[in-house]
Amino acid sequence: MSNKAIITSALPYANGEIHLGHVASTYLPADITTRYLKLKGVEAYYICASDDFGTPILLQAEREKKSPEEYVKFWNKRDYDDFAAFGIKFDFFYRTSSPENVEFVQNVFKKLNKNNHIYEKEIVQFYCQFDKKFLPDRYVIGTCPHCKAEDQYSDLCEKCGRVPEEIENPRCSICKNPPIKEKTKHYFFKLTNFVENLNEWLENSPHLQKDVKKYVQNWIQDGLVDWDITRDITWGVTIPLEDAKDQVFYGWFDNHLAYISSTIKFLKDKGLDGKAFWNLADIYHFIGKDIVYHHYLFLPAMRIGIEKEYKLPDYIPTRGHLMLQSKKISKSRNWYIGLRDFLTLYPADYLRFYLALITPYSQDDLNFDWDEFAARINSELIGNLGNFVNRALGFTQKSFAGVVPSKDEFDDIDKEAEDKIKNLSYSVGELLAQNNIDRALKKILEFSANFNQYFQHKEPWKNGKGTNNCVYLSVNAARSIAIALFPFLPESAEKIWEQLNLKDKVYEQKWDSISELGIKPNHKLGAISPLFKKVEESEIKSYKAKLGA
Repeated sequence: MSNKAIITSALPYANGEIHLGHVASTYLPADITTRYLKLKGVEAYYICASDDFGTPILLQAEREKKSPEEYVKFWNKRDYDDFAAFGIKFDFFYRTSSPENVEFVQNVFKKLNKNNHIYEKEIVQFYCQFDKKFLPDRYVIGTCPHCKAEDQYSDLCEKCGRVPEEIENPRCSICKNPPIKEKTKHYFFKLTNFVENLNEWLENSPHLQKDVKKYVQNWIQDGLVDWDITRDITWGVTIPLEDAKDQVFYGWFDNHLAYISSTIKFLKDKGLDGKAFWNLADIYHFIGKDIVYHHYLFLPAMRIGIEKEYKLPDYIPTRGHLMLQSKKISKSRNWYIGLRDFLTLYPADYLRFYLALITPYSQDDLNFDWDEFAARINSELIGNLGNFVNRALGFTQKSFAGVVPSKDEFDDIDKEAEDKIKNLSYSVGELLAQNNIDRALKKILEFSANFNQYFQHKEPWKNGKGTNNCVYLSVNAARSIAIALFPFLPESAEKIWEQLNLKDKVYEQKWDSISELGIKPNHKLGAISPLFKKVEESEIKSYKAKLGA
């Protein structure tokens, strides 16, 4: 592990509200990882931006009779505000339409062109006679030639994750009429130049997921196709060539370059050398499985093509899609839950807890289920973790006037409890370092459950021998939980910290201090109150009915 890290996550399209499916696979795992790394003493920065360019943006802006600039400005702020309400703490949230990114993208193109990785070719492009325009990407829908899924965009099949060379049964997404074909000149990136380089990178990147690597290696073996990076639209990064002055780059050429350009902008404003920092840091790109093709092929090939001026990613944590009540999330079919709407119902930490608990480090899809959400919150967050913290601190307040008692000589059960505290930072930290956030959270719950059993076994309410030790160790266990829990549930961790009445802030602690007995005898606790409120069955029935589940 480096002492520096840059964490990014797939850029949210600036064309609609953030829903639960967005945050589960990318933004929440990235946020948890960043918070953990900072507690570990790593100089870590979480960088993101709104993805402002491309045909989806232009198409939706046209429908709403707005300029693209007006449209993306609104969604950039709306998305940032929704992320912030969910506890996603970016160090910097920028935009791909920034002057810094536009200049950076054009410079990368010039370098790729100079290095003979770009060529021009006349192509036949879909053209709508009714709308009088060329139809790139999401202006065309049809059947995926690979998996035969219908109603897929021409630039990405959302079912199999591949980029079709040419969509079957094409239709204009505006008027639904079949398009004709017209000739135009486009620029292509020679992805086929990088077969050997990509295979070498995959083989020599130990932190990339094995199942995803195998997936991509099979694609390479099947044969790569040079990549059309030109679009005949008005909204995008203009191609810096006289012959292409009325054309722009394909959105997937420019958007991932914003990982770098936004980082450089942020670090420059802090007085740091962005390029030097990037190349010394561990680089994380958190993504969902639908954009594996872009991040495992296009992204590394482009960085290799400019002679690795900026290092390739060390980690590309890739997770599956979130289903809703076992059905695929779909905005068009109104089968989704907006993040902002959810946060009017329950605290952000309830959703963070549930999603972190059910999201494995794999491409397997996961499922948001209202009944399971209620059961997990009530039994595991409240009945286990919340119950232990409240009973430990509440008993200290009631029986010892909130003052932590002096400890006596530990018996074997006390020593076992102490060992659990001493091992917690390593056992949870090791799993977080491996991107197993679900298993790390379960380890904290296991720790809490063990201390519930310890407290029950020692029966401090009887005020017998060992009562002081039980209270002393239990209060310290609550402190350990607060720090370990902070990456997952920052607001709840801060509440525990306040009730413990400790100096500084929980996020200012060192990760390894989780395993210290940091609260000494005679320490005075603050005001104690329950951390969480039960999720009622009647509420869940109401939400399911509203959804139509």
